[in-house]
Amino acid sequence: MEDLIRALAIAVAVWLALILALVLSGRGALARELATLVPDLIVLFAGLVRDPAVPRRAKVVLALAGVWLASPIDLIPEFVPVAGPLDDAIVAALALRYVLRTTDATVVVAHWHGSDAMLERLMRLAGHGTGRPPGT
Repeated sequence: MEDLIRALAIAVAVWLALILALVLSGRGALARELATLVPDLIVLFAGLVRDPAVPRRAKVVLALAGVWLASPIDLIPEFVPVAGPLDDAIVAALALRYVLRTTDATVVVAHWHGSDAMLERLMRLAGHGTGRPPGT
């Protein structure tokens, strides 16, 4: 348990250092998006898992992706610039892609609490044209 806490503390420290580096380099908007991405994805996945409109298989995929996002253990360590956070984004996009193939996009949009720009990026990464359905 102590090793898990230590690994989590290191991951958080690296994440904060990356955000600070982005702020200091004048990329405040990107730093803000990075700071809120993982928490926004966890909230999105939790909402989708509880939604009755989402099929059971998609809920299993979302639960596994949520565990991946919350885990301090990654294929590419977070301290590797650019590529570190990329594996989390890819896992999230693959999970969203599966959900979007089995569920209407409006269900995903209804559970998203982050920025519209980030949702559109995630939807495009997931292979869906736009983050917002027509009329919203």
